[in-house]
Amino acid sequence: MPKSADRNLVQELLEQRDAQLAEVLPHEEYEDEHLPDAVHLPLREIDADSTAGLDRGRPIIVYCWDFL
Repeated sequence: MPKSADRNLVQELLEQRDAQLAEVLPHEEYEDEHLPDAVHLPLREIDADSTAGLDRGRPIIVYCWDFL
């Protein structure tokens, strides 16, 4: 179930619950700058194949600083 998370919760999830970080930035923006260890899943290209590598048993943090 999607929910918003502040910086503290994100850090907790990454450190204590082995969360996965997915950035949905466009290719160019991801190449310019992305968070360490983030998986790149361009928002406009997300489908079953592109998300197959995510572990659905672990929290998934989806990040994008840009509005489309």
